[in-house]
Amino acid sequence: MSYWNHLRNMRPELLDHLRETAAADGIDASLLPVDDIHEFFAGWLYEQPLWFEHVASFWEHRGEANVLFVHYNDLQADLDREMRRVAGFLGVSVDEERWPALVESCTFAAMKQRSDDIANFDRSFIGGADSFLYKATNGRWRDVLTDDELAAFDRRCQELLPPDAIAWTVGGEAALTQQRDPDSVTSA
Repeated sequence: MSYWNHLRNMRPELLDHLRETAAADGIDASLLPVDDIHEFFAGWLYEQPLWFEHVASFWEHRGEANVLFVHYNDLQADLDREMRRVAGFLGVSVDEERWPALVESCTFAAMKQRSDDIANFDRSFIGGADSFLYKATNGRWRDVLTDDELAAFDRRCQELLPPDAIAWTVGGEAALTQQRDPDSVTSA
């Protein structure tokens, strides 16, 4: 849904630039139609299954010492915990006095409020930050796509990804933990 939203709102001149630079690098830069979510989804699922390739490309590195997986669902569930996990992975000390303010500054609401300090979203997106920093939700597709489309997504996942990659990608660490230990209790 975020990818669709970004493509629908990306400025035409930026899309043209991205297509040109991709073509120069030998990358197929054809874009899926964005006017209809169902047409877009079918193309994304079957004609340009780049998302699946992307997931597979990083999933094989999950056990490497210099790789940390951070999932949006986990950030939403407990931003403080996930920020501490990232800081620990990077070897960054946590200043307990400043920590609550740091966590607050990383919430979606705070980032949206100070979007001009983050980037010039107006340069890239019609509607600026309101288009790029759109909803901060995950799983919106469940209310938009049909049952048949959701079943097709599940089938494509089964065809193209290992079960643990599917669990983590769709649900985050809690879903992966649940997949490993069905008797575990999770907060997700």
